This record gives sequence, structure tokens and C-alpha cells, in this order.
Amino acid sequence: MGQKGRRKCVLVCLLALLVLAWGMVEKASQPEAVTVTQLVSWGTRGNLVRQTQEKLRQLGYYPDTPDGIYGTKTYEAIRKFQADNGLKVDGIAGSDTLSRLGISIGTGTSGVGETGTDDYDEDLYLLASIIHGEARGEPYEGQVAVGAVVLNRVASPDFPNTIAEVIYQPGAFDAVEDKQFYLTPNETALNAARDALNGWDPTNGALYYWNPVTATSRWIWSIPITTTIGRHVFGVK
Repeated sequence: MGQKGRRKCVLVCLLALLVLAWGMVEKASQPEAVTVTQLVSWGTRGNLVRQTQEKLRQLGYYPDTPDGIYGTKTYEAIRKFQADNGLKVDGIAGSDTLSRLGISIGTGTSGVGETGTDDYDEDLYLLASIIHGEARGEPYEGQVAVGAVVLNRVASPDFPNTIAEVIYQPGAFDAVEDKQFYLTPNETALNAARDALNGWDPTNGALYYWNPVTATSRWIWSIPITTTIGRHVFGVK
């Protein structure tokens, strides 16, 4: 092979190597598809929730106009649908429940509805949401205390036995009724929830709390006050 031929061969090889290298870079830059299970559960909101509510409404389980916000009526509707269809009755519309409703789910980047709550444990996010809705603006210890009350109720035989059921118990928390529970919890509320879940209870076992300036219930004043933190008082029967 002459010098001209060798030069041509080298150029072809270099070109081939450049094409190969470019292909590897291009492939590396493409994000891998991640298969996730989308769910409709406590703390979620968005299009998937709205679709679920609409399907439940069509079947006679959901009484209101779909709003895309998972609330008490959505929880009750999902549980009733699950019970009637031989599904696990937990109020969480995972793949089995959504499939039975005729809602197709596939791949995506969000594991829990459309709120991005896949970054947090579900109980942590729920607890942080009620802390944020009920006690933002309170001292940090007072925010942990609200979370501790929820957990004390979970442990008490007089209340439901899950965080979700305690929070959504009708009339239990003003923040659920006035929708402040559905605000996105800030980092302080998330940290307070973590501390409460890790066992910090500034209330020493309280099952109730209220603001003595704004409380209108006569019954709540029958609870002996054991602790005062910020604007809230805490007590247990």
C-alpha cells in the first residue's frame, strides 16, 4: 500500500472512531426511562387524582365534582370501591385499583401522583403536612409537639391506628377542613415530622391541643392542660 493509501486508511479509521465516540456521548446524555408505580394516596393532587375521582363519580362512589385534591371523600370513595371489588381496602389507589377503575398508568418520573412526594416516606409527608397546616409560625418545639399529638393518637386505643386515619378523622383538625393541610410543607415542618417520628414528644403524651385564644369548643376545656408551647396548650384525659 502506498503512502497515499495509508493516509486514506488512517483518515477512515479516525472518522470511524469519531462517529463511535459521538454515539457513546449521545447515548450517555439520554436519560434512562424509569418505571414507577403511580398512586393516588394521602397528600397527592393533580390530574391522576382528578381522573380517579371522575371514574369513581361515574360509578356512584364519589359524590362531588372532581377537584384533583385527595381529601376525605376521595379516601372514603376509594375504600368503598376497593371493598366492593375484592381489592385491598387501604384507601390507596395503586396499580390494581387504578387498573380496575380503567385508568392506565405507565412510566414516568414521579412515584406518587403529581406532587413529587416520592422523595419522602408517605407517613412523613402526611405528618409534615398537618404540622405545616396547623402550626407553621409556632416555635419549632411546638411544631414537633403537634406531630407528637398525632402519633400519640395513633398509639391510643381511643383513636384510629394509622397516621392517615387520625389526620382525616372528621372534625379532628381544622387544617384539613380549611384546606391548609394541602399546602406543600416546608423544610421546617418536614424536620419537625422527622423528630416526632423519631420519638421526640415535647407534650409528654398529650392527645389534644388547642389555641386558648381562638378555641370555641366548650368540650375542649374539659381536657386538663399539661403543657403550654407557643400559642398552643396540650392535654390528655
